[in-house]
Amino acid sequence: MLLLKTVADYEAWRTSGSRKGRTIGFAPTMGALHDGHLELVRMARRAGDTAVVSIFVNPTQFNDPKDLEKYPRTPGRDIELLLSAGCEVLFMPGVEEVYPPGRDLRLQIDFGQLDKVMEGAFRPGHFAGMATVVNRLLDIVRPARLYMGQKDFQQLSIVRDMLRQLKSPIELVMCPTVREADGLAMSSRNMRLTPELRQTAPVIHATLEAASAAFRQQPAATVCENALKRLAEAGLKPEYFELVDGYSLLPVAHWSDASFVVACTAAWAGDVRLIDNLIVKTS
Repeated sequence: MLLLKTVADYEAWRTSGSRKGRTIGFAPTMGALHDGHLELVRMARRAGDTAVVSIFVNPTQFNDPKDLEKYPRTPGRDIELLLSAGCEVLFMPGVEEVYPPGRDLRLQIDFGQLDKVMEGAFRPGHFAGMATVVNRLLDIVRPARLYMGQKDFQQLSIVRDMLRQLKSPIELVMCPTVREADGLAMSSRNMRLTPELRQTAPVIHATLEAASAAFRQQPAATVCENALKRLAEAGLKPEYFELVDGYSLLPVAHWSDASFVVACTAAWAGDVRLIDNLIVKTS
C-alpha cells in the first residue's frame, strides 16, 4: 500500500501508469476506521477498482469545535486495517493540501431541502463543509466510482445530488450499513461510549426495526412518537426520528405515500451523538 500525503505525490502516482488501466474506486474517510470502512475497500476491489482511501478530518464540517477536538484519531491502527483489507493507496493530506491558502474552494450549490432537514436542522453548516471537502477530494483523486456507507444516508443523498448538479460522471456506490452483532451501526464514535451506554446503544437499531414493522399499519406520526419514547425510556436523548421519502428526505405520512421510505434517527448517548437509519420500503 502506498501512503501519499501531498496532492503532487498523488497526481504523480495517478498519472504514472502503474494502475495498468484499472479504474479508481475511492472511499473518503475521517479515520478511526472500522469494518464498515473496510467493506468500502472490499467493494472497490470486488469491482476491479484500484482501491484508494483518504483519511482527512475535515474541520469545515464540524459546527462544534469541541466535537472536532474529541474526534478519535488512530492513524497507526487505521493503516494496519487498510493493509488487511487490500487498500492500495492511502491519501493522508494536511489541511493546507486540501485547502491551499488563498483559494476559495467553497461549493456554491443549492441542495433545496436535502441539507435542511434532520441533520441539517441540528448541525448548521455541516453539509456545506461536507460537500465542499468531498468535491475537493474527488477533484484530487479523480475516481470512476465513489464508495460511501448507508449509515450516513442524508450525507449520501446530498453527495448524489451534488454529482447530479455538477453533471459528474462519477458513479456513487452505496455500501449497506455494517453492524455489530447486537445491531449497533459501526461508527468511529462508538469507541467513546461508556460500557453502560454501549450496552444501551443497540436500542437504536431495535427501535428502527420496530418502526419499520409498525409503519405498515400505523401513520408515521404515531410510529415516530412511539420511537422517540422508546429511545428516551432506554436512557438516550433522541433529537429526531423521521420516516422520510428516500429521494427528497421529506416526511412521509403513510405507507402508501412513497415507494422508497427510510427511517432516520439521531440520539445522544451521554456526550456521544449517534445516527442510524433503516430502509423500510423500496420499490
